[in-house]
Amino acid sequence: MQSERTARLVRLARADIGMSLDALARAVRLSASTLAAYEAGTAVPDPQTLGMVAAATEMRPSIPLAVHSDDIRVEATRHRLRDVRVFGSVVRGADTAGSDIDLLVRTEPGADLFDLAGFVVAVEAVTGFPVDVLTEDQLDDEHFAHVRDDAVPL
Repeated sequence: MQSERTARLVRLARADIGMSLDALARAVRLSASTLAAYEAGTAVPDPQTLGMVAAATEMRPSIPLAVHSDDIRVEATRHRLRDVRVFGSVVRGADTAGSDIDLLVRTEPGADLFDLAGFVVAVEAVTGFPVDVLTEDQLDDEHFAHVRDDAVPL
């Protein structure tokens, strides 16, 4: 399962910038056959190599967000959160390698700041990008009023 997600992540990152397999292999100093094995899911890169692929492809947060959306929903449930939605640059298609991930969630009864913090840490670990989370009750603040209209389901 993890190898399939990693394979999809590498394929999407490369396709996102229109880079050939050979060009990416040269950029990260791997053989094209090794990179092809990563993309096929028959081999899994170590975290350092995956980081080099992410840097070489200028991976945007929308890519791991899409690949790991099921994992993120599981983490939300584990942390007493639900109805995970995405807003900000990812939704607008304006995210860059330097962007963060903006999420809007509803809290379950009993959810607390530790649940929110744990969720943020889990999503950052899965995606490799910084994460900001707003809760529904924060949308009463005029500064965040636009978020509800912009947010889309994960």
